[in-house]
This record gives sequence, structure tokens and C-alpha cells, in this order.
Amino acid sequence: MKKRDFVKQLSATSLGVIMAPSMALGACKAGPSEESASKSEGIMMNASLPLELPRLPYGYPDLEPAIDAITMEIHYAKHHQGYVNKLKAALGNDKIENFRTLFSQASLTDTLRNNGGGHFNHSLFWESLTPGGNHPSKAFLTLVKKYFGSMNELKTALIEGGKSVFGSGWVWLIKDKEGHLKITTTPNQDNPLMKFAAEQGTPLLGIDVWEHAYYLKYQNLRAQYLTNLMDILNWEIIEKRFNA
Repeated sequence: MKKRDFVKQLSATSLGVIMAPSMALGACKAGPSEESASKSEGIMMNASLPLELPRLPYGYPDLEPAIDAITMEIHYAKHHQGYVNKLKAALGNDKIENFRTLFSQASLTDTLRNNGGGHFNHSLFWESLTPGGNHPSKAFLTLVKKYFGSMNELKTALIEGGKSVFGSGWVWLIKDKEGHLKITTTPNQDNPLMKFAAEQGTPLLGIDVWEHAYYLKYQNLRAQYLTNLMDILNWEIIEKRFNA
């Protein structure tokens, strides 16, 4: 597949309360440039993002063996791009100033629900991963121990939550309205910002359990995919979302 070029970053100016994915855009097969990598460090503390693919902070092969390069490329350049294209077509000349506001609407249309959710969820997902994984601070580990017992128990809960999703959907680590850490799931491209979510809250981590996220490598072994994904989670970003 040929290397794809994407348009430059659109400005995102509205304020919100969660950490949105990084805003640097561009082709990503070989990984980000030094300039774009520095931009990704200044993650915006809001719920708006351009209606374009965000630049990946790593190359397609960089998450192996947890996620293979072919799956990564198809997932990003085909599936995510498809959500962006359909979202832009549905909006026409309109713009989304704030995704939190959009998702909180009780009258959210199916098109905006599915494609707006698909764009937002995937953008957050890409940034939640990093080659080799990393670790949160001692302060965040204390919170993890408070709500889950240990980091291993949190990871087990995420895996079990992902396994429990019937069909397509997501498993989430969220910060609820009381500031507590919780794990929840949503079907399809729904997320915890949506008014009709079973458990509402600020998404800290979302893990895609649609078959297109893992089937080329793992076939029906979703549990193995989830287990391997625990090794490449970007806990520094997850913690920043909690503190935002």
C-alpha cells in the first residue's frame, strides 16, 4: 500500500475538560518527524480535534508484536479514515467545536453518533498506545491500588471487560463524576461521553475490540489481543487525562 499524505493540522480552539488526542497530522508509516514528535508532547486539554486523521506518534510496525504492521495500517488508513470521510460528508460546512458537547446531546443522530464516535474513539486509542509501554507515577499507582487493588488487577479487569463485549465495541477506563476510576464498556462506536452511555465519565483509556482491530493476527483470540495490548499502553498519557 502506498504511503498516504494527509492535509495539515486544522486549528482546534474550543475549551473542554478532557485531554484530546495530539493534533499533529501527516503520513505516519515511517514514524513522526522530530518536529511532529515535539508537537505531540503539547497535548491539548480539550475535547475538540480536527476533522482529519491525527498523525500517529509511531510507525505502523512499531507496536509489534502486540499489533502487526498490516493491521495497524488498515485500521488507521482505511477504517479510521472512513469514519472521518463520512463525518465530514454529514457535516457539510458545519464544524464540531467540542466533541463533549456533541456527544452529550440526547438527540444525537446515528450518523454523528457512529462516525463522530469512530473518529474520536480511534484518535484517543492511537495516543493511548506507545512502543514498549510505559509506567504511571507513584501517585497514579496509589489511585489504581485504591480502586482495583493493583496494576495487574486493573489490567485483568480491562481484559475481562473487553472479553465481555458482545460483538463490536470498546472497553474503557474512565474518571466518573465523583473522580473515581471505573471500567465500563460501550457497543459499536459509542463512548462514555455520550448521554445514553450506561456509565458516563471522562475517557482515560479506550480499547477497540472490533474484529478489525485484531482479527488478521489473532483471529478469534480476542483475549490474547487484549493481554498483549497491556504491554504497550501509554500510562503517562492516561494519567495526564485523569489530571486534566
